[in-house]
Amino acid sequence: MSQFKKHEVENITDWTEWIRPIRKGYKLACCDCGLVHDFDFRIRKEWRGLVVEFKARRNQRSTGQMRRAILRKINK
Repeated sequence: MSQFKKHEVENITDWTEWIRPIRKGYKLACCDCGLVHDFDFRIRKEWRGLVVEFKARRNQRSTGQMRRAILRKINK
């Protein structure tokens, strides 16, 4: 399983620090439920200037791995 960087906050309603993702294949996991999504980003020129777009899909394999890791941590 790939290693995820943890972006912890003091309060659950706080924002994390700014993150600069890679353009293709960026993985984002929920720390509570372990759901993992793959993101692809792109920057496009439009009449109003540059815009950032992204698409996302659920990563079934990484989600299963993350949830098993969460369960192992809980059951220790």
